[in-house]
Amino acid sequence: MVDLALMVFVFVFAFVVGYLLISRVPARLHTPLMSMTNAISGVTILGALLVFAVETTALEKTLGALALMMAGFNLIGGFAITDRMLRMFKKKGPSP
Repeated sequence: MVDLALMVFVFVFAFVVGYLLISRVPARLHTPLMSMTNAISGVTILGALLVFAVETTALEKTLGALALMMAGFNLIGGFAITDRMLRMFKKKGPSP
């Protein structure tokens, strides 16, 4: 039970700190920040996969699956946004 309480505390703490930090970032820095959140999402995915490597309760497995889905969604979205930004800076070829 202590482990679950600790996980919930870490989740809530990370959510609040993350929200406070991201809400203060200027709009022009959001794309580099998205690249950083891709790295954080990768770590979250690894942590969620570790939950499935050990014997856990159904609630912990559910929370791990939820973390895995949310981090995967963030990771895919971050790569899509980064790709879109990089395409904006590519040089266009000569017109035919």
